[in-house]
Amino acid sequence: MVQVDTHEAQAARSVLMVRPSRFGANPATADSNAFQARTTEEPIAPIRTRVAQEFDALATALSAAGVHVCIASDTPDPEKPDAIFPNNWVSFHGDGTVVLYPMLAANRRSERRVDVLQELASRHQFRIARTVDLSDHEMLDQYLEGTGSLVLDRVNRLAYASLSPRTHLDALGDFAQQLDYEVVSFEAFDRQGVALYHTNVLMCVGEHFAVLCPEAIVDATRRRAVLHIIENSGHEIIAISEAQMLRFAGNMLELQTQSGGKLVVMSAAAANSLDDVQRQRLERHAAILAVPIPTIETYGGGSVRCMLAEVHLPRRK
Repeated sequence: MVQVDTHEAQAARSVLMVRPSRFGANPATADSNAFQARTTEEPIAPIRTRVAQEFDALATALSAAGVHVCIASDTPDPEKPDAIFPNNWVSFHGDGTVVLYPMLAANRRSERRVDVLQELASRHQFRIARTVDLSDHEMLDQYLEGTGSLVLDRVNRLAYASLSPRTHLDALGDFAQQLDYEVVSFEAFDRQGVALYHTNVLMCVGEHFAVLCPEAIVDATRRRAVLHIIENSGHEIIAISEAQMLRFAGNMLELQTQSGGKLVVMSAAAANSLDDVQRQRLERHAAILAVPIPTIETYGGGSVRCMLAEVHLPRRK
């Protein structure tokens, strides 16, 4: 096992966003993503216009709140309808490690771009010490879609993962060995018995809190075990219902501002689904930043957290 520096904050001060070029409802991902609209009946041009506006609104709100936003532009060719969700292909770690991930949909694999990493190093002065490339698992039909598949407790080195067509144990084990994490795996389903496509739609782990939809973990024994691990790692559990999960209330992310303040970022739909008690409990840990992104949620099947690859890389001296 490679020894890594495990001193890493849970909340990042910087995020990577990818401005989309040819956003669209991806038919290659629809079968495994029940959150995604399966057809696009309206013309694509107005959809892309609204998506660009929603993207800019989120980036602007984050910057105004004090988060460092690194924006890369998608390339028009090859067409990458899900390029707006970079956290599925890359994660960044405090010891300078970059991890590249195996993805289920073949038309998403070109999202992995070395030039984006080079820009983080040259323009934004982040230090990349090593790259762990897990993409060879694709040849074995084994997938692990970044911090969509993984919800990381970076401080306690715990990797929560809901097994699905996009999240496989062999790739999980490879990640855990390379980055010195303990895997907490389980299975989670919606009311139709369909496996949830990504772990980050049902849970979020902050520094001192964890948002979770417990009812999605159908096996009672495993559900109790997961809750026990979360509580024992020092997190207050804020439970959400399946109805709230379907409005992306689990798809939130805690970030840190440049001045050291804490934010929990989510979509307006997610924030509006929370009741007063849930909101108050969250706000004890971080200020809520909510931005409307209805077009991205409808046609992309992902929300705010999916649009943000948090950058924990150290700065170059």
